[in-house]
Amino acid sequence: MLKSAIVTGAARGIGYAISSRLLKEGWAVLGADVAPEEANAEAVSHLMAKGCFFYQQCDITKSRDRQALVERAVREFGQIDALVNNAGVAPKTRLDMLETTEESFDFVLGVNLKGTFFLTQAVSRQMIRQTEADRDARPVIVNISSNSAYTSSVNRAEYCISKAGVSSATALFADRLSTHNINVYEIRPGIIETDMTAKVKEKYDNLIAGGLLPLARWGKPEDVASAVWAVCAGLLPYSTGEVINVDGGFHLRRL
Repeated sequence: MLKSAIVTGAARGIGYAISSRLLKEGWAVLGADVAPEEANAEAVSHLMAKGCFFYQQCDITKSRDRQALVERAVREFGQIDALVNNAGVAPKTRLDMLETTEESFDFVLGVNLKGTFFLTQAVSRQMIRQTEADRDARPVIVNISSNSAYTSSVNRAEYCISKAGVSSATALFADRLSTHNINVYEIRPGIIETDMTAKVKEKYDNLIAGGLLPLARWGKPEDVASAVWAVCAGLLPYSTGEVINVDGGFHLRRL
């Protein structure tokens, strides 16, 4: 039986790279994204060509969509070996935190934190059933957060708060699920070249050129995918609640 994963936000950027890597390694993937399949037809076609890939339209802020996603995974694969919580949004408009609206706050936290938390809850229940039936089962949960979890960006406060919440949720789920042989990890990307960062490319180009990062380049989605694969492959079995920085050394404090 193929190992299987749910990957949210799978149609582009980091989620696409994660799905591609898992397919390359022989896993089956159920990719979820908020847009209908026809809107992501090219990406879906490419992923299907790489291996056993299914697409599910899913708004993770909605309970019925989350439950349908879990049921689809069990129906297609029989079990869920990994959940990769990658789906995330930035504020539609960057505003100083003294001007941030409740609408923007609810939108960003609804996807990045609430959706991630409750999808993890639903998948955890399924994974517990699996580990109770098979004590050798070792499913994993991977949360893609951001260096914004600890870095102040006062013109997108809601995003920073949402990612700090994901960090806290990682620790909480790691603690709660540890007795069920389910390890939980946080992968914390830094400046990654995706469509989300395209709008601020010049800013980050200048910062990187000015010495912001010890590894002086933009990160690639494939860099994050490699870290996800290390976790899914079981290479960190004695770690849970662990934070894995994929940030070119941004987290280092340098003089």
